Amino acid sequence: MAGLEGRIALVTGASQGIGRACAVELARAGATVALAARNEAKLAEAVGEIEAAGGTAAAFALDIASEESIKNAAKAVLERFGKVEILVNNAGITRDGLMLRMKRADWDDVLGTNLTGAFLLSQAVLSPMLKNRWGRIVNISSVVGRTGQAGQVNYAASKAGLIGMTRSMAREVASRGITVNAVAPGYIETPMTAVLDEKQRAAMMATIPLGRAGTDVEIAQAVAFLASDAAAYITGHVLDVNGGMFMG
Repeated sequence: MAGLEGRIALVTGASQGIGRACAVELARAGATVALAARNEAKLAEAVGEIEAAGGTAAAFALDIASEESIKNAAKAVLERFGKVEILVNNAGITRDGLMLRMKRADWDDVLGTNLTGAFLLSQAVLSPMLKNRWGRIVNISSVVGRTGQAGQVNYAASKAGLIGMTRSMAREVASRGITVNAVAPGYIETPMTAVLDEKQRAAMMATIPLGRAGTDVEIAQAVAFLASDAAAYITGHVLDVNGGMFMG
């Protein structure tokens, strides 16, 4: 998808998986991309991939669980590029376990990273969008934020929270030409899902009407669409990209 020439995008969790695919796809569409994550070596590889394809990108160290790191990274990106017009809140973690045995720290870490981190970074880069009266915020939720999932009360709560945040933010900033949407991936082949064993994988496949896992590129293409002018009249929406796992 073309049409993002001259736009400045920031993608979190961009060192691997869905985040990296989003960064590559946005750059392919013409955007200058700031890639942010903790793993600086993998970030450098991703930047190299984008530049080798003729795109423009830069890496920024970011620990989305740290408010100080969020402020520092946002400041660095704004100093480098002057503004952020497209924000993809992708960074996330899991700390799975049954609710009865879940440690408070595992609850706090997941909510703090997946939900609070996205809120704080959105807040940190919103002013230039408001001033320029144009912006795109895309939050990466999950199918489990729509359906729930045993053993993932923390993760599901964080992803459902992103959906509520998406719709509330969309209402607040719509008058300034800023759209806020969410993409809810289903079972996607990423490093996060690579830890599943064959039994878990087979059980997951049985729930997918299309009968296959999705790819990070398919999520990235949905994100690029929502970031483009083709989606200018879409806001507060949750785009389910899940092969039919959830239809709502």
